[in-house]
Amino acid sequence: MEEERSNTLHDLSQLRLRLGTYPQELIAALLRVAERHGLDFFVIGGTVRDWLLGRTPADLDITVAHDAVSCCRDLIAELGRGTFVPLGCFEEDAGRVVWQGLTAKDGLNPREPGMAGAVTIDFSSFRQGARDIEADLSLRDYTINAMGVSLASLVDGSVAPRVIDPLHGVKDLEERLLRACPHAFIADPLRMLRGYRLSATLGFRIDEATRSEIERHVLLIRGVSVERIGHELDLIMDSDRAHTVIGEMAQVGLLWQIIPELAKGVGMEQPGFHYLDVFHHSLAALGFMEEIVASPDRFYPENAARIKEYTAQPGMKVRLKWAALLHDLGKPVTMDIRADKDGRVTFYGHDQAGKDLVLKLGREWRWSNEKRERIAGLIGMHMQPFHLCNVRREQPLSRKACLNLSKKAEEDLIGLFLLAMSDSLAGKGEKKPPSMEAELAGLLGEVLKIYEQYIQPVVKNPRLLSGQDLIALFSLSPGPLFAKILDALQVAQVEGEVVSVEGARQWVRHYLAQVRDVGDNEA
Repeated sequence: MEEERSNTLHDLSQLRLRLGTYPQELIAALLRVAERHGLDFFVIGGTVRDWLLGRTPADLDITVAHDAVSCCRDLIAELGRGTFVPLGCFEEDAGRVVWQGLTAKDGLNPREPGMAGAVTIDFSSFRQGARDIEADLSLRDYTINAMGVSLASLVDGSVAPRVIDPLHGVKDLEERLLRACPHAFIADPLRMLRGYRLSATLGFRIDEATRSEIERHVLLIRGVSVERIGHELDLIMDSDRAHTVIGEMAQVGLLWQIIPELAKGVGMEQPGFHYLDVFHHSLAALGFMEEIVASPDRFYPENAARIKEYTAQPGMKVRLKWAALLHDLGKPVTMDIRADKDGRVTFYGHDQAGKDLVLKLGREWRWSNEKRERIAGLIGMHMQPFHLCNVRREQPLSRKACLNLSKKAEEDLIGLFLLAMSDSLAGKGEKKPPSMEAELAGLLGEVLKIYEQYIQPVVKNPRLLSGQDLIALFSLSPGPLFAKILDALQVAQVEGEVVSVEGARQWVRHYLAQVRDVGDNEA
């Protein structure tokens, strides 16, 4: 297998085949712009890496000796359409062309959300005064991204294509190894995190020397913008190896510099339901969340199809994994050793404390309002399914309890049960009920049935009475009592006590009479 992979990587004729999958209109325009500027366009970085791996990315990374931004603008003029996006910061000469020239028949799958039907061409000039392509490639992040090939040589069939590979990136690609270029982390500390992202998305391992270098330089990540860090972290969470890679980041200390709140859970013991400390329990929950998302039929067999539909929503997998990793963030700040309970450790209120911390972190990390609120919301509710399981052992599940849960969870009712399942699977202490996972699966099924049969017909239709009706029929003034009446009336509908407008009016009259009786008695 290794010999076969090596032969494939060294069969550079496939580079021409990969280039041939792009529209010839685009390639011809690139060559005309290169000729007009008197420059050699080098395809570099992730594009060459993916070509050698047998993939066809929908973007092209190109470097030139100089005038990258000018080449961007000329390419747009040559194509007659396209959008220019500046990429360079400080004195860096770089830009992006977004060209709406691709269609589904081209068979390309752009990696950026919302970029379907478009190709991106990223241009950059040689870095830090590099005088040739070899020197420029040596200044990049990892050796597997430090390879290039002349665009003209790929098009010219009379010239054998040659990968420019000053740091032996082809060999590292064969060995599925991530090795940093010299001084990579000093030039841009984000590259430390990018290494773990590449490990997550490509399935490569970070070589020991690079790992040691990351460990020596972890403090430098503090100087990187939260937006850049957040982008890399989300790509890790969107992969299938988030659990493994986040754990490796913790081992070198990089994770603690990014999310110091997680470090507080290391070594923090938990009650008998658990066997791991707070952090490693949270990390295990992340791993189980990956398994649940990948194979929901193993954990919720009766509702696997619904779960797949739910997790297929844009950004959902990332949000669920963040919720799993951060679900116990509130434990360190709520830990108490109770003298009245034989010195037992408790974390009362850790769910709400965790919600508050994640809302704060989400603002600091510039998360969107939706992302912040939904992740924090899941964390704030993550104990609710366990509480309902406790109640359900003693008595039948009420429609009112299901209504309250569905109103709190809203569109993340299923996500709440996925989080509870990952939390339960990550806790294997001697005091944990052995049937906990089966109970959660059964509870979700029952909640969904009650919701569909009794709750959905009520909440999806107009209320039997509105606030205006309360004013007109009962001479009430708007205030807190309004919400209490309408919420209680909704419960009565769900429980089947009220089925008509007239019944609702009678119910409110009775409710108000009880309120007045209570007031008279208290007086």
